[in-house]
Amino acid sequence: MKGKRIVVTEFIDTDALGDLAGFDVDYRPDLADDRAALLAAVAEADAIIVRNRTRVDASLVKAAPRLVAVGRLGVGLDNIDLAACKDNGIAVYPALGANTVSVAEYVITAALVLLRNVYGANAAMLEGAWPRAALSEGGEVAGRTMGLVGLGTIGRAVAERARALGMDIAAYDPNLPADNPIWRQVRHCDLATLLGCADVVSLHVPLTEGTRGLIDASAIAAMREGALLINTARGGIVDEGALAAALRSGHLGGAALDVFAAEPLTQTAAAVFKGVPNLILTPHIAGLTNESNQRVSAVTVKNVKEALS
Repeated sequence: MKGKRIVVTEFIDTDALGDLAGFDVDYRPDLADDRAALLAAVAEADAIIVRNRTRVDASLVKAAPRLVAVGRLGVGLDNIDLAACKDNGIAVYPALGANTVSVAEYVITAALVLLRNVYGANAAMLEGAWPRAALSEGGEVAGRTMGLVGLGTIGRAVAERARALGMDIAAYDPNLPADNPIWRQVRHCDLATLLGCADVVSLHVPLTEGTRGLIDASAIAAMREGALLINTARGGIVDEGALAAALRSGHLGGAALDVFAAEPLTQTAAAVFKGVPNLILTPHIAGLTNESNQRVSAVTVKNVKEALS
């Protein structure tokens, strides 16, 4: 719409960006990394479109007096001060459901790779080794229990795929009432019971004061011997040092972390993971595929356009 300004601070699908024709669009995908430039850019913005690296806090809201909408390219809202937005009449639009498939497929893939533990054999094979015996004791997911901490849209998508592979499903979600129909399909557990019965524990909760440090040293110690832990939710939910120690000791059989307490993960912060066996580390990309980026971008652009119309 003529005269309406939209600032896009992180990368977005170019086709979706084209749907903003007619608006005054300031697209700088690295703007999230330059706080001074970001605050200057939003001074006349009617809407901003962000991912997880842009801090939409009280200072940004104060710097953007015309702001009426925040489009979130994703679903996590821990980088957005929702109270400040509400107090200033700013609507926040997460791209609900748009990256569900990508995250669910990441979780299932990680579980399969970690449990089988054979896909790191390239170097040995190329050197002429034949480590067949050493790699012959991997496991199958069929018959094992997938434990879901959080049973929202993504948790349910993981459950559907895990069940198709022959897994039993257990879940903990204090936000779902006991009479919710989903509990007819999934074993309803408290957290302690879930940690004690699951072969794979996958996290699907937001980062809040209630979930910060939820999977701490005591929770990890309560997990089954040889269990796997997968975190595609938010950093800060898992005690990274305690997890590394449990992997080194052999108490846990493997882990996949896509999110970290401090992002980007620095070399110093990553040192805790050096030499840890059967560990997958990825840079907050579980929800990012070509397909999901197109869906997330399209949904976000649609939401912002409607907010400004």
